[in-house]
Amino acid sequence: MKFDLKYIGWLIPALAVSLLVWWLLRDPTRQFHESMPGQDNRGNDSMMVKEIVNIGEKFQLFWNTTSDSKASWTNFRGANYDNISANPVQLKNSWTENQPAINWSVELGEGHAGPAVYEGRVYLMDYDEEKREDALRCFSLKDGKELWRRSYRVILKRNHGMSRTVPAVNSDFVVTIGPRCHVMCVKRESGDLLWGIDMVKQYKSEVPLWFTGQCPMIDHNRVILAPGGTAILAAVDCATGKILWETPNPGNLKMSHSSVMPWTFKGKKMYVYSAVGGVVGISAEGADEGKILWQSNAWNHAVVAPAPVCLPDGKVFLSAGYGAGSMMIQVSTSDNGYSVKVLKEYFPKDGMASEQQTPIVWNGLIFGIQPKDAGPLRNQLICVSPEDVTKPLWTSGKEGRFGLGPYLIGDNKMFILSDDGTLTLIKPDGKKYIQLAQKKLFDGSDAWAPMALVDGKLLLRDSKTMYCVTVN
Repeated sequence: MKFDLKYIGWLIPALAVSLLVWWLLRDPTRQFHESMPGQDNRGNDSMMVKEIVNIGEKFQLFWNTTSDSKASWTNFRGANYDNISANPVQLKNSWTENQPAINWSVELGEGHAGPAVYEGRVYLMDYDEEKREDALRCFSLKDGKELWRRSYRVILKRNHGMSRTVPAVNSDFVVTIGPRCHVMCVKRESGDLLWGIDMVKQYKSEVPLWFTGQCPMIDHNRVILAPGGTAILAAVDCATGKILWETPNPGNLKMSHSSVMPWTFKGKKMYVYSAVGGVVGISAEGADEGKILWQSNAWNHAVVAPAPVCLPDGKVFLSAGYGAGSMMIQVSTSDNGYSVKVLKEYFPKDGMASEQQTPIVWNGLIFGIQPKDAGPLRNQLICVSPEDVTKPLWTSGKEGRFGLGPYLIGDNKMFILSDDGTLTLIKPDGKKYIQLAQKKLFDGSDAWAPMALVDGKLLLRDSKTMYCVTVN
């Protein structure tokens, strides 16, 4: 067969044009689907994949032990939610070269989750990067041996650490919240799984920017959660996982890194939550349980970590990092119900503020560490009166800077852990800064997790290791 070259010369351009038209008309993305923020179980992080998470699916038993200890640190900020130990053990007023001593330490996944303790057992939420698992780990307070572990697979992308929450524990139950808002309830002694809730799926919660920082609360065998999304707060029965009540969220408040605090004001018990978008007080008892009592949208910041500090006279101190500063509000009652008034709002350089830790109320005064953007007082411990939080009664001075580390009080002494693993002991006082002792315990970094104090043992951690330190 012979071909006429003039036809071949015409055919090649015609084929090229046809191919170009076909490519332009073809949709090369037709097999893809739009990724919507909040639909991938990780807020706006489109790098995370949608997955099925079987909460609490795995269990490992390592060791079994008993303890004579009756002391406990049952949740974030201790049994009374004030970061003050009620345990009567007498603690040392000064330290020798060999004190305080590290009893034991355990390696952890990168994070800032603090421990809870119940009668000789330590409960900690952790993340295993190799296995890609959230894990509730139970240790012996005596020697640090891991007794059991309840875990489940969940994919996380490192975001300056993963786990950030403190479990809640009572005589029967342990409740945790994982980095991506997975709630798990197990039997305290055995670790047997009771139930789990994915707050992203159930309430359309948005995972906070640096994963979940909210710590769960157990109140009369009910778990109190702050999902945001379709419910500001919810109460769940510990034994069954049944939802007891849910608080509607017409103002579209979102989950923050802050935790719910209990407060009794003028005989009325309520839960106070500093959310993204506002602060709210919700009834914790009676016929109106779960109903909003008061709300203020004047407090509205994108990153909120410290819990609200609720005072007996109706004042509530609110603070946040990244330049947000602080606000003092006044909650009042009348025949018409509750009202909220802003008393003062200011930047961190102008008064007490906090970036991460929640200030402590002690003998009617407020103690807290200033954030890094507080000007000359950055990272210093200060003491203020609730009547005027813009005028420090004293500061720890330029030599007394503590970073973002935690602090608590026990036996009339305050323990402060610096970012780098230095532990400082002071006497809380209303007139001056009194430092009693100081020691570099370990070469750590980002030692930000809340501490726990039981039976003269201080449990603390940096980003990758937990330590048990004797302070009595």
